[in-house]
Amino acid sequence: MSETIKYKAVGRRKESVARVALIPGKGDFLVNKRPYEKYFLRETDRIIVKQPLDATNNMNKYDVVANIRGGGLTGQAGALRLGISRALISMDPALKDLLRKQGYLTRDPRAKERKKYGQKGARKRFQWTKR
Repeated sequence: MSETIKYKAVGRRKESVARVALIPGKGDFLVNKRPYEKYFLRETDRIIVKQPLDATNNMNKYDVVANIRGGGLTGQAGALRLGISRALISMDPALKDLLRKQGYLTRDPRAKERKKYGQKGARKRFQWTKR
């Protein structure tokens, strides 16, 4: 397996980080050493993960091996999509325009807002009492 060509990339969304490797193969998905159907239980997350491969017609040409840490499942799916897109570009730079147009290369910048001092959370205040 080490002799085969691997295309590696990292994708992030919210608190999730996905390290992705594309290996020439028949279209298998392994996420944290499990089939992705067992890892992503929601159909929407599975669709999100497959989008870059569908758009570039590489669905059955590459195996995807990913390690994902942090965040929730939807954030992890978004991080994996970005990682797969970046790995596809490292494989073939001509795909960049197509993936950019679809919006698969945009890193979602939203993150948790920090808690402020003198408050209960990021925005919620302590209850005000007059007397």
